[in-house]
Amino acid sequence: MSEQNAKAKYDMNYAKAKLKRIPLDVQKEKYEEIKAAAQAAGESVNGYIKKAVDERMERDTSDPQF
Repeated sequence: MSEQNAKAKYDMNYAKAKLKRIPLDVQKEKYEEIKAAAQAAGESVNGYIKKAVDERMERDTSDPQF
């Protein structure tokens, strides 16, 4: 098995064991807005969305109203 094939197999096994995909459908115009905001922040769209979710969760759990 080549080194490239071994890496691909490792990545696939890692993803199966450690990751959970979350499908997210947005209108094309909204995606372009998110993409532009992510680029302005120097992040990928995926990273930008993950950070937004983390920030919201942090805000919601630290808010005394909840």
